Amino acid sequence: MDQGHLIPRSFKAKLRTAVRGEGVYLYDEEGKAYFDGCCGALLSSIGHGVKEIADAMYQQLLTMEFAHPSRWKNEVSIEAAEEVASITHEGLDYVWFVSGGSEAIESAMKIARQYFVERDGKGSGKFEMIARWNSYHGSTVGTMGLAGSMGRRRTFAPLFRETPKICAHYCYRCPLNLKYPDCGVACARSLEAEILRIGPESVAAFFAEPIVGSTVGALHPPKEYWPIVREICSKYDVLLVADEIMTGMGRTGKAFCTMHWNVTPDIICSAKALSGGYAAVGAMIVKNEIAETIRDGSGAFQHGHTYNGNPVTAAAVTATIRYMKKNNVFENAAERGRQFDEKIPALSEIPIVGEVRGMGLMRGVELVADKNTKAPFPASLKAAAVVTEECMKRGLVVYPGTGQIGGVAGDQFLFAPPLVSTKEEMDEMTSRLEEALKASVGVLRS
Repeated sequence: MDQGHLIPRSFKAKLRTAVRGEGVYLYDEEGKAYFDGCCGALLSSIGHGVKEIADAMYQQLLTMEFAHPSRWKNEVSIEAAEEVASITHEGLDYVWFVSGGSEAIESAMKIARQYFVERDGKGSGKFEMIARWNSYHGSTVGTMGLAGSMGRRRTFAPLFRETPKICAHYCYRCPLNLKYPDCGVACARSLEAEILRIGPESVAAFFAEPIVGSTVGALHPPKEYWPIVREICSKYDVLLVADEIMTGMGRTGKAFCTMHWNVTPDIICSAKALSGGYAAVGAMIVKNEIAETIRDGSGAFQHGHTYNGNPVTAAAVTATIRYMKKNNVFENAAERGRQFDEKIPALSEIPIVGEVRGMGLMRGVELVADKNTKAPFPASLKAAAVVTEECMKRGLVVYPGTGQIGGVAGDQFLFAPPLVSTKEEMDEMTSRLEEALKASVGVLRS
């Protein structure tokens, strides 16, 4: 089957055709089953074909599929917001629904600015947003300027406004040439230096992924990192925005990843697994003070999309969260994460594996040509694509990535199975992953 009139992600890629999903599996046109070892892009967390979610959406479609949010409220969206608030940090009780992660981040950028204008008056100078290199926050023009994923940005750089950035916590290849823990987590403390360089009176927010996702492959921070950036943001009246679009909804074993460090952001952005992959959805969850400042001021967030609070999407969100609660999905993710930890020593012995990292069921593997020097493979070898294909041959889907070294070099991939995976399924997936990595050694070194 060719692509017909459809514009695909790539006209040159030779892709298998997915025809069906069931549980932790996807099936191709020949009926072969593949473990969905990355949940698409870390969104199909409760597996495929869950009837409860489909039924909830179907009933809502029959009841009311749409009512424009500028003229109507709908009870199902209010109910969905209550479910989201029930699993977030204390004091983040207000939810703004959108259609995806990029929209959630753009919403956070805009509400951060509006909050300071409403609080301090139209003369407020707080507008700068700080982010990090080796980050991904979306594919819109606004979010590309915020993020630091170079491969996705270069072509479109003339279109966006660049935002200030600090380095990420890339301990395996420390950009500051330091070593943890003697470094004192200097990468986190560099935020204070950047705020002071710009001037605290100009800085509105700091955006970061608790675990860096697709750009570096499940890069988890030192345990001190998020408490330090929380303290710095509070000190300088800067909003802390956690991009939990990949890490949220139980992916790391807790509802939201920042809970691991007892850190409460001012804003959380969620998407992907928020609806279990059953509907295109995103959400911005904000601290009460932010929403209530706008509520008691102008009374309106100066932003909007046609599909804000779409009732069918809201039904999917409510059904997904209730399914997760009923089936102890977060707890299972934590247990399967501990199970994966037991496999790390064996994976780390494979000659092309530089580092295995991440938390819970969000794991990354960085590929190297030389374990001692950490030298990456030449880009021409397409190492991540080689490993991906070896996994596919063995019925396992992973999420490849490149360019984590200076935005131009390096290969890595994400392994992020459904949060509902059983012990036996997890054992089988990690076994296939190990086999694929070992087979890739021969391909890459031939």
